[in-house]
Amino acid sequence: MQEKFNHIEVERAAQDHWQAKDAYRVTEDGSKPKYYACSMLPYPSGKLHMGHVRNYTINDMLTRQLRMKGYNVLMPMGWDAFGLPAENAALKNKVPPAKWTYENIAYMKKQMQAMGLAIDWSREVATCDPEYYKWNQWLFLKMLEKGIAYRKTQVVNWDPVDQTVLANEQVIDGRGWRTGALVEKREIPGYYLAITNYAQELLDHVQVGNEKATLNGWPDKVRLMQENWIGKSAGVRFAFTHDIKGTDGQLIQDGKMYVFTTRADTIMGVTFCAVAPEHPLALHAAADKPELAAFIEECKKGGTTEAELAVKEKEGKPTGLFVTHPITGAQVEVWIGNYVLMSYGDGAVMGVPAHDERDFAFANKYGLPIKQVVAVEGQAAYDDKQWSDWYGDKERGVLINSGDLDGLNHKDAVQAVAKIVGDKGLGELKTTWRLRDWGISRQRYWGTPIPIIHCADCGPQPVPEKDLPVVLPQDLVPDGSGNPLVKSEAFHAGVVCPCCGKSARRETDTMDTFVDSSWYFMRYCDAKNSEQMVADGADYWMPMDQYIGGVEHAILHLLYARFWTKVMRDLGLVKIDEPFTKLLTQGMVLNHIYSRRTAKGAKEYFWPKDVEHVFDDSGKIIGAKLKVEVDSADGLLPVGTAIDYEGVGTMSKSKNNGVDPQDLIEKYGADTARLYTMFTSPPELTLEWNDAAVEGSYRFLRRVYNFGAKLTGMDMASAVQGVAGAKSLDDVEFGKAAKALRLEIHNVLKQVEYDYSRMQYNTVVSGAMKMINALEDFKSLDDTGAKVALIEGFGILLRVLYPATPHLAHVLWSELGYANHLGDLLDAPWPQVDPKALVQDEISLVLQVNGKLRGAILVSATADKAAIEAAALANEEYQKFAEGREPKKIIVVPGRLVNIVV
Repeated sequence: MQEKFNHIEVERAAQDHWQAKDAYRVTEDGSKPKYYACSMLPYPSGKLHMGHVRNYTINDMLTRQLRMKGYNVLMPMGWDAFGLPAENAALKNKVPPAKWTYENIAYMKKQMQAMGLAIDWSREVATCDPEYYKWNQWLFLKMLEKGIAYRKTQVVNWDPVDQTVLANEQVIDGRGWRTGALVEKREIPGYYLAITNYAQELLDHVQVGNEKATLNGWPDKVRLMQENWIGKSAGVRFAFTHDIKGTDGQLIQDGKMYVFTTRADTIMGVTFCAVAPEHPLALHAAADKPELAAFIEECKKGGTTEAELAVKEKEGKPTGLFVTHPITGAQVEVWIGNYVLMSYGDGAVMGVPAHDERDFAFANKYGLPIKQVVAVEGQAAYDDKQWSDWYGDKERGVLINSGDLDGLNHKDAVQAVAKIVGDKGLGELKTTWRLRDWGISRQRYWGTPIPIIHCADCGPQPVPEKDLPVVLPQDLVPDGSGNPLVKSEAFHAGVVCPCCGKSARRETDTMDTFVDSSWYFMRYCDAKNSEQMVADGADYWMPMDQYIGGVEHAILHLLYARFWTKVMRDLGLVKIDEPFTKLLTQGMVLNHIYSRRTAKGAKEYFWPKDVEHVFDDSGKIIGAKLKVEVDSADGLLPVGTAIDYEGVGTMSKSKNNGVDPQDLIEKYGADTARLYTMFTSPPELTLEWNDAAVEGSYRFLRRVYNFGAKLTGMDMASAVQGVAGAKSLDDVEFGKAAKALRLEIHNVLKQVEYDYSRMQYNTVVSGAMKMINALEDFKSLDDTGAKVALIEGFGILLRVLYPATPHLAHVLWSELGYANHLGDLLDAPWPQVDPKALVQDEISLVLQVNGKLRGAILVSATADKAAIEAAALANEEYQKFAEGREPKKIIVVPGRLVNIVV
């Protein structure tokens, strides 16, 4: 064993050993309890970032510790390899997305292996592999047979210059991200998956407080996010009537403009209605009003999602049309609102500005009437110019200015309104869902081809199952002129209609990449099975015991994965209802952000290593300055140049505040990177980067190594054999110092065991630090008992540290001979707390005189009250403060203190 710690050699030795043993290959084993822990698969962007390091180390610590506890543990890895970034890189570099993707996979895999992760690489999957996406296509066809998948038109963002569809995030201020062209809204056919068929079950299983909920191992905040996204609402759907006719002479929508509301109690406060720009009434009104037609076109620019519209400035135009209030018969003006979505409900909403904050702002902006119809006892007078939260309070509110409905509360009023409109044949109580069916068609190249053949005579036809997979060509290079599959004759060559046999063309749309990530965790269980999507492996491993990933995936990915699982269950492929038993959303890794404005007004960022803080008198950071010369857009900036300090934020390449894990591993080692990300913050909280703390982690590992090296230089072989070979240490004579050491080590082990069980790995590392402190402070090696206590304690420390720093722990475990008796550290038994080590011969009690602390006394752990009092009275500190006075009273609090009143 080398005298000095060399992390490069330590980590190489450990990894060579694991590779030679194929240490992490896992098979199904019914004789052991199984545990499946999985991190969300990464996108192969090119390099790991510190968020990856943190995520995978959490997973690795969990699986390594459970393996030592006798579990059959699976920790797989794969690549979310399809998607837009690869196409963007292809456009920029003029290389096929496949080449860019596979090169990135190779590099990132090498980085993961350098981290020493206990990954079973025999189960590796890449979603761009035909052997994987074949099953996307196969299940899609099964869904098509069952009616779960279907075809309909969809509204998309169309870039007229690139001749391609843009994702919502590629539309910036109404223009294409690459061309700057004004984006158009177009309706084109696409495929949808009927996730709404499963809305109630998806809600039941996740909803906090629901007796049917099964996802109690998920964070409540994530469950609430899913519940809100599913969005079950109970209310009333009713119609405003009208006599507006279209160009065909028929009443538009049979003379009924339907709306849905959860606040039917406020129906008497309606002062306007708003319809979506695509609503038939809006289009009718715009036919002879150029300003309305122009407004509708303007509304088509930008995003199409509810989230985007929520933050958009609310704008509207009056149509000049009126509809009839279903109860009062009053005429209500119809507006076009840019905040109303045609795809949600009926594309129309009733405007009650007095009791809806959005409508309130809209009414004030355009001078529309505001009529109060709800009052809350004890509140100030209603102010129609300043919104107050109580205006929307449905729990305490009662109706006013509502005719026969006056005095009713929300619940009773909704029932009354439902009866009134129901008796008129204009509406009914109804439950609606915010959740919409999942549109999976993407007019993109780098994705799973949708297995459909288009025949001029027979229409769209499913690809026969025997012809799967429909293989995506990997040699195409996007050039910005649209989906290259459209122009690829090779992709369409030889394709015939499955029905009539005539020449046909393939579907060129590909699937949303959320499809790829909706079931990869099941494929890990049967990764190499070419005959079945999933088989016995999924029966053994699923449901997953622990899923780990970022909270940014808390809604769509998790929701789609849950839906996909339920579809697979209903098709007889799996036997589970939910895929993930427990969920951990780890916190982001943050770092300081520094910037300045250039002479031209642009913002440029600086690396933290080039900057030092400026503090005020209280030590608060008030700015920053350069500590080295930096080449900038304005030329060379000298040392001391003042720059802006923006606080801390998520690590980002664009802000020059990221830390390259590879640099960290090369300088300090993978164990240091792992230890630092675990020690600095609990897994679920954010981690603020600190270079000094990284160096501190490295120094701690060096201390552990040096202590192990010290032990190898001593005659410890018999002690190692004694500790490792003994079923108990009952026959060992431990002196006073040895007993104290064992008490400390086993007390910390007890806490560490608890911390591992709740995945609080930061306090696990704190426990390891307490252990090394106790071991270094132990100086008595005069007898066999002392050596046994020392070797036992260090062996416990190595096993406690092993899940976090496996390389260092493996080398020391082997060098000190533990492996000769307890086996490879991979499968060494988890250390057990010895109850006898926790039994103290003596205990320390606080000594007080007249209630003030005056020292401590050491007494036998079995001492009775009389013995404790005698020891306290004999104490020198007591006698000094008593000054010869007789004690009036002696109070003994067992196990804690003695207070002598004089």
